[in-house]
Amino acid sequence: MNSAERQHVIALIEQELDAAEIAGVIDHTLLKPAATKEDIENLCREAREFGFAAVCVNPTWVVLAAAELNGTSVRVCSVVGFPFGATPADVKGYETRRAIFDGAREIDMVINVGALKSGDLRVVERDIEAVTGLCRDGNVLSKVIIEAALLTDEEKITACTLAKAAGADYVKTATGFGPGGATTADVALMRRVVGPAMGVKAAGGIRDLDAVKAMLAAGATRVGASTSVAIMQAVRKK
Repeated sequence: MNSAERQHVIALIEQELDAAEIAGVIDHTLLKPAATKEDIENLCREAREFGFAAVCVNPTWVVLAAAELNGTSVRVCSVVGFPFGATPADVKGYETRRAIFDGAREIDMVINVGALKSGDLRVVERDIEAVTGLCRDGNVLSKVIIEAALLTDEEKITACTLAKAAGADYVKTATGFGPGGATTADVALMRRVVGPAMGVKAAGGIRDLDAVKAMLAAGATRVGASTSVAIMQAVRKK
């Protein structure tokens, strides 16, 4: 994200909120293991109605979501190595290739947290590059989930540095399945590390409009939420 786009996000916070613009920074998310076909169809219908940036779904639903959203501006995001990140790099690479083949235009991958905490930084680097390289080749956005609640500040800095070096488009706070979600402190730290040009996605525990505004103010340029409709209803009331 360039400086002009970053300034646009800042304007969303400082000025009266516009519903379409707020919707355009939200990933409408449904990653529950018990989600049904009907649930995914409803997710996509809501995404079309409100104009969200993307729907974020598990890999098994990418084909359906891509069909439901064909011809719209809403992108399909798939998760990779989700939710623990504890799969080998080549497996994450296969997941990425398959998701792109099925119609995903954004990939949210989970890093190898255990390798990072063990100090095996080359393993983490290869892990991230296994996904980001394929995304670049396919003109697909890549987001690297660092699961910040499991990391020290030093480890967060290292994870963001490795993601930036691997050419990721975004760093992302959390899966929503870990011990904690997005915090403004983590978003601000991640923004400082990656600089103004790279995206920062805040996800995990973001349930209302005030939380969205706080994350944008801290430096996020995309927000993942499962309560997106309620958030947009709050925007429209303003």
